Amino acid sequence: MSHIFPRHTKSPPPVVARGEGVYLFDSTGKAYLDGSGGAAVSCLGHSDAKVVAAMKAQLDQVAFAHTGFFTSEPAERLADRLISLAPKGLDRVYVVAGGSEAMESALKLARQYHLEKGEPQRVNIIARRQSYHGNTLGALATGGNLWRREPFAPLLIDVHHVAPCYAYRGMAPGESEEQYGERLAAEIEAKVTELGPETVMAFVAEPVVGATAGAVPAVPGYFKRIREICDRYGILMILDEVMCGMGRTGTLFACEQDGVAPDICAVAKGLGAGYAPIGAMLCSAEIYAAIETGTGFFQHGHTYLGHPTSCAGACAVLERLVDDGLLGRVAPTGALLRAALEERFGQNPHVGDIRGRGLFLGVELVADRESKTPFDPSKGVAGKLKKAAFAEGLICYPMSGTIDGQNGDHVLLAPPFILSEDQVGELVDKLDKALGAVLG
Repeated sequence: MSHIFPRHTKSPPPVVARGEGVYLFDSTGKAYLDGSGGAAVSCLGHSDAKVVAAMKAQLDQVAFAHTGFFTSEPAERLADRLISLAPKGLDRVYVVAGGSEAMESALKLARQYHLEKGEPQRVNIIARRQSYHGNTLGALATGGNLWRREPFAPLLIDVHHVAPCYAYRGMAPGESEEQYGERLAAEIEAKVTELGPETVMAFVAEPVVGATAGAVPAVPGYFKRIREICDRYGILMILDEVMCGMGRTGTLFACEQDGVAPDICAVAKGLGAGYAPIGAMLCSAEIYAAIETGTGFFQHGHTYLGHPTSCAGACAVLERLVDDGLLGRVAPTGALLRAALEERFGQNPHVGDIRGRGLFLGVELVADRESKTPFDPSKGVAGKLKKAAFAEGLICYPMSGTIDGQNGDHVLLAPPFILSEDQVGELVDKLDKALGAVLG
């Protein structure tokens, strides 16, 4: 009998025994192609010698030192490297142990920044429906996914949610992408006006929406318009790149493709590539200066801030991505995978949309393609697809509630950047079999 508290008590998972390249193997020897990198985590696959060696070497020096007493060489090196690669204006790095911690840190820093500036009335956060920003209470409140929020709603802070940038579902007939983006930006500005610009603390968004909507990118110009609105009213722009960042969309930071730089950015997942639990919150020099010249103390913290062994691993991950050129594989391999998905499923009556950037792709499933009618939620399509794919030896990331937290199904694909052309074919073949088993 296991004493592990599993994610789902009715379906205990198999025991993982080893990983090699893009595959994981269970204790019976069965191989699984990791088509989603877990949850868009394993960007380097499961046996990267350089990352493992870097972490082992750090363990020989010092495994852990609390940041209440020390900084460390790997943490300093990681911060320097991240800032050298980050969008212009980002200047400081707060190293944490994961994505939810990074987002909680971002929200609390935004609040303290306004306090240090003498603007205590700035308490309102504007985020988007169908977003996901983490599972701690502040991050969960900021996220806009009804299913995730509902059980814990009495415990959550008030956050104001506006429409997502979701062209497949949201763009009106005859509306151009530019007009759609302008309409959504106008909604955000209207919300700012309604709340009172002097009360708004931050706008929060994922550049490419991940788990809750399935790799939905913004239309061109959308984020530039929001950047202008934030600047006009003194609102901080917080971009959540926990899932879509660190090369997943083809550039190290996803927002590079939208031509904007945030005031605060959260990264995780691919930063450690699964080799270590790590995340980071990056902020501008202006925000840091407000703390430094004010109280001097960020009233926040976690036990594993700046963990030396995790930082050593993350430094090696960045070396693999940038110095060894693996980041350069993302766009062409992503294009290859997308083309294979479109060739195989482009005319499938139950595939409504294939979307995403780089190796961050989503396939939205529908009962009827012409009308975009979703499957009845009672059918449990996403859950059945996950099981069917796993039986075929494919790890993918199906989710339900794509449209509004209740209706809609999609599958998210985020394989390791080392995926080969043959493995692209294997992934699509296994997904095809799984879809056939579930949808007929």
